[in-house]
Amino acid sequence: MIRPFLALLATALLAGTAAAEPVLRTDVVVSAPIVTVGDMFADAGLAAEQPLFRAPQPGTSGQVSLPEITAAAARIGLGSFQSQGVQTVRVTRAATAVDEALLADLVTRDLRRRGIAGPDMTASIVFTAPVPALSAEAVAEPVRIDSLRYLPGSGAFTARFAIAGIAAPLDLAGTIELLVEAPHLAANLPAGTVLTPADIVMRPVPVRYAESLGPALPEQLVGMQLNRQSREGMILKSADVTTPLTIARNDLVTIYFRRGAMTLTVKGQAVTGAAAGAPLQVLNLMSNRVVSATALSPGAVEVSAAPLALAGL
Repeated sequence: MIRPFLALLATALLAGTAAAEPVLRTDVVVSAPIVTVGDMFADAGLAAEQPLFRAPQPGTSGQVSLPEITAAAARIGLGSFQSQGVQTVRVTRAATAVDEALLADLVTRDLRRRGIAGPDMTASIVFTAPVPALSAEAVAEPVRIDSLRYLPGSGAFTARFAIAGIAAPLDLAGTIELLVEAPHLAANLPAGTVLTPADIVMRPVPVRYAESLGPALPEQLVGMQLNRQSREGMILKSADVTTPLTIARNDLVTIYFRRGAMTLTVKGQAVTGAAAGAPLQVLNLMSNRVVSATALSPGAVEVSAAPLALAGL
């Protein structure tokens, strides 16, 4: 009874040992410079963190033969594993592509960190020479700026970048144009047009140009009236608009005079135009005299002079 039991136990232990053997993978992707047992084998167990050999350069692949894997495993004490008929393993090192967009974004963020570019600004960055095709390690910070020198007067800059996985720094030069959004007219419009949001489009312009022109904010333009005929694409400034006229010159109006419960009215004609609440000159059509009034609403003005002075009101 004991011998059959021991035989069964030995068989079970042998089966468990075989099942616990690491299993060779067919395709491996790593992000670190070293390929470990856990990268190369499934079920690596306690040996998972042991290094086997160097990984290829970021963004590249290499083939490792079964004899090379066997020799590397033996050096760390891994005497056996399941190859499952695999003769070569493809090892790829993950990478982050380093391009102009990534580098320009780093420059822009550095300018913001230093207070040179405001949060409402963007940067148009042109590199003097083409950026070489590079691959950085696939890490949290694949590229960083080690130094940035910027000359605001000319817009010229030089920058040194450190790229993960590449020993030599990357030195680049170019120009930076800081841009800010400014309101532009969306179409040709005649004088007197009251602007709506659809009439205004925001487009980037150089900061130095915007500072010299002093463009208005969109909220300062909507509901305002163009002073003159304006063309599509024109940058809109506060001087280009005015409060819309409630009463225009030569409009027929009703002149109101109020005192207590008494209200007197008479017909008149506007001599000048005015926005609501603004003063204007009005011809009293009954007395043929010009009086000063305040625009109330379209077709209505109010005077504060005594009724006798209105001569007919």
